[in-house]
Amino acid sequence: MAGFREKGGAVPHYHDHRERLRARFDEIGGSRLPDYELLELILFQAIPRVDTKPIAKALLQRFGSFAEVLAAPVPRLMEVKGVGEKAAHHLKVTYAAAQRFLKDPVKDRPLLDSWSAVIDYCRAAMAYESIEQFRVLFLDKKNTLIADEVQQSGTVDHTPVYPREVVKRALELSSTAIILVHNHPSGDPTPSRADVAMTKSLVDIARPLGIAVHDHIIVGRDGHASFRGLKLI
Repeated sequence: MAGFREKGGAVPHYHDHRERLRARFDEIGGSRLPDYELLELILFQAIPRVDTKPIAKALLQRFGSFAEVLAAPVPRLMEVKGVGEKAAHHLKVTYAAAQRFLKDPVKDRPLLDSWSAVIDYCRAAMAYESIEQFRVLFLDKKNTLIADEVQQSGTVDHTPVYPREVVKRALELSSTAIILVHNHPSGDPTPSRADVAMTKSLVDIARPLGIAVHDHIIVGRDGHASFRGLKLI
């Protein structure tokens, strides 16, 4: 307790608040806490002797949502008053842990039997990125995940994709099926003409080689779009 005393021996006001918030978390769980309180709990370990409530609220105000705070790049996180390198790093570790948690249900099992888990993982991995990324989920003949690889990164509204390179990598991994995934940083997952044309080209190259394109999923803050669901594949 002595380490938490201010000048004159007084206990800082936020110390009791931290204990009360930890108790509330133990009592009702994280899902029932407001976003700023859950962020406070995450920040407690990285910022030990500061009132983190204003910092948590400032982060949410700057980035818009809990998920967008965790997904924000370290330099942008550190633009918020009170967020140093240690706190920013701690938030990114939390984000990585959340992604790992969501990836576990899609490992070592047929992905087509766990479609909602696939969507959840893809959204967590990519929906809040500030630039476009194109990744491929490579599957074996049982539709079990072999590899999950980011093939290209681009700009805020474009990623160069080379279908022959995707198919070449599938052959290297002995993959018989793939799921294409990319994000729209604008938030709107609606496929563009370029998205449709690229997907058709990739399907046409992959099919004669015995590689099935199960779907192309576009994710964004506002949801996701499935080419198979839209009958574009």
